[in-house]
Amino acid sequence: MKKNRAALSDTAGKKSSVRWLIVFMLFFVTSINYADRATLSIAGDSVQHELGLSSVAMGYVFSAFGWAYVIGQIPGGWLLDRFGSKIVIAASIFFWSLFTFLQGTLGFFAAGTAIILLFALRFLVGLSEAPSFPGNSRVVAAWFPSAERGTASAIFNSAQYFALVIFSPLMGWLTHSFSWHTVFVVMGILGMLMSFVWLKTVYDPKQHPKINEAELAYIEKGGGLVSMDEGKHAKRKERESQWPYMKQLLKSRMLIGVYIAQYCITTLTYFFLTWFPVYLVQARGMSILEAGFVASLPAICGFLGGLLGGFVSDFLLKKGFSLTVARKTPIILGMLMSCTMIICNYAESAWLVVLIMSLAFFGKGFGALGWAVVSDTSPKECAGLSGGIFNTFGNIASITTPIIIGYIVSATGSFNGALVFVGANAIAAVLSYLFLVGPIKRVKLVKEETEADTSLSI
Repeated sequence: MKKNRAALSDTAGKKSSVRWLIVFMLFFVTSINYADRATLSIAGDSVQHELGLSSVAMGYVFSAFGWAYVIGQIPGGWLLDRFGSKIVIAASIFFWSLFTFLQGTLGFFAAGTAIILLFALRFLVGLSEAPSFPGNSRVVAAWFPSAERGTASAIFNSAQYFALVIFSPLMGWLTHSFSWHTVFVVMGILGMLMSFVWLKTVYDPKQHPKINEAELAYIEKGGGLVSMDEGKHAKRKERESQWPYMKQLLKSRMLIGVYIAQYCITTLTYFFLTWFPVYLVQARGMSILEAGFVASLPAICGFLGGLLGGFVSDFLLKKGFSLTVARKTPIILGMLMSCTMIICNYAESAWLVVLIMSLAFFGKGFGALGWAVVSDTSPKECAGLSGGIFNTFGNIASITTPIIIGYIVSATGSFNGALVFVGANAIAAVLSYLFLVGPIKRVKLVKEETEADTSLSI
């Protein structure tokens, strides 16, 4: 392998581009990830009627994923730091896809049993997906220099919108033409196949058979943590030394501000992943087939916004602006655009609603740079744990958002209050980045914890 890399490095000194193959693998895996999260959303109206669920009960079923996803973040981060990104992400893909597949078998059970099993399987999907985004962040931190992390993070993060663009029409058609059960079967099989593709194509930077020395040197010189997963079989004492760092991470005012903002941004994500298609059917009178296709239009805008936000952030960085300005500017502008969804409460035309939601989703994508910030700020010693803490805070919204919206819809009989709630979270994210986060920089950890030396300035 070293011989092959050396041979590649002799070809005119031109660096290879393996890092972009890696990030596109992250993109495809994340597309499957978000499609599996959205399966219940697309099939939600059919599931709700077949199982006799109220809006509040549906909100709790939607939240099952979130409870497990949050619980699993810090253990998932520990697994990533212990065993490395490649193996843990592969196992994550396989098991969340298996549990998605099993949801397609619920038609064989009575309604009461089916509801319990649906909640349990959604819980297991969430638990299995927990390492996915901290893992993505670790891979980007290892494979990309600082000046390209905004773009790399935007590419894999934009997959959440691409997933809705591609899979929402497919899942809507499957539900309309066959039954809601087929959605879970098809998506489950697709994900299990993807786990084997991942194992065959993704390696650590220093282990990849196609990378040359020029690219490796370029990544390392630019701040890429190319040695992050070396020494995963070190002594147990060394492996456990990362745990005291959690206290240090939670003392950083910068990170607390980022965590609060991520909770607010994730509220927008889970509105679109859970209640948005139901909103189109119940509040705007669309059929399930129409909702599946229409839901893809704002997702296209979110996808384009996500890519553009990353490019703009890295462009600002290359033009000499500070890391703080380069990351905060797209986030703040994007969240301000997302606030426009509240205008839907005053729009009569369904297509005007779709247009406004498209602008809001574009803004949400444009400002979704939280994972780039994590890659920029996470210490090498515990990058997985750092990403897990970040995603724990953010995905509390995966629990609260569907439940709160369910109660709002049940109490008011409309989605107007729900849109105000989601828009207000976008404003809160802006305020957090403006007044709490401060300068964005990598957190420096200390090896020996004492009362004096663990206190990070805030």
